Amino acid sequence: MPSILLIIVVFLTVVAAVFAFGAAAMTPSSVLGARLRALGGQQQKPVENRPAMRERIEQALDPLSKAIPLSPADVSRTRRWLIQAGFRDAIDVNYYFGARVLMAIVGFAAVVVLSGLNNLPLVIGVTALGFILPRFILKRMIKDRQNRIRLGLPDALDLTVICVEAGLALDQALMRVGQDLHHAHPDLSDEFHLVNLEMRAGKPRAEALRNLVERTGVDDIRSLVGTLIQTDRFGTSVAQALRVHSDSLRTERRQRAEEQAAKTTIKMVPPLVIFVLPSIIFVTIGPAVIELIRQLGPISGGR
Repeated sequence: MPSILLIIVVFLTVVAAVFAFGAAAMTPSSVLGARLRALGGQQQKPVENRPAMRERIEQALDPLSKAIPLSPADVSRTRRWLIQAGFRDAIDVNYYFGARVLMAIVGFAAVVVLSGLNNLPLVIGVTALGFILPRFILKRMIKDRQNRIRLGLPDALDLTVICVEAGLALDQALMRVGQDLHHAHPDLSDEFHLVNLEMRAGKPRAEALRNLVERTGVDDIRSLVGTLIQTDRFGTSVAQALRVHSDSLRTERRQRAEEQAAKTTIKMVPPLVIFVLPSIIFVTIGPAVIELIRQLGPISGGR
């Protein structure tokens, strides 16, 4: 009887060991499985995360992007603009230049189909407009993103002051603020997340903050980064510096709002002159002109 129990125990142990080894070897994320596949000569196939539509767009725009002769300065400037608009992949530069060439071709083809080559200035104008339109859209996207970041910066400063006063270091405070602002201000949250990733990767805090200024291009963030670098260099209180900067930022926002309100009267003049003034003139002088024509019409006709 004891021999039978011993045999059963040995059998179950062997089965459990084989099952555990097989499960560890077949699991895709297993280190043991990766080593066994490497020893067996099996190469893991790279996982393609890009959808098929994106691959087709890349294949279509890649030769078009090479149609423009570019210097390294043009590429770096365009890459900086794309990063400020929120497009951080290196392939986005090809998308941008390919879109410019494609829009120019589409504009040229549309003019040729509709009116032919008889009107040469129209052909040149529409082709140039198609070539410039993506740049105008990119500038508009940069401006909109900067406005969103500028609007979310006061909330981020208030949360940062609270986190620093609660005892967190500046790195942890930026990480926590980025997490809290993920839904309210996603652009600013992504930028704070990138700052934390750069500091974790080993970059100095000053360099990571300067990269934040380059990625956003917002003047308020430039002044904030200058304040943080100065505070870190001289060892003063971060919470006090952030509180003072937050007060100055609110003052600047109020002054900016007052400036926009003062410009409103000037901006209202063209619509008033173009739309309102002709209507007022027509309503006030129109009946008098009609009555004058009725009274003087028979006299002029009799003569």
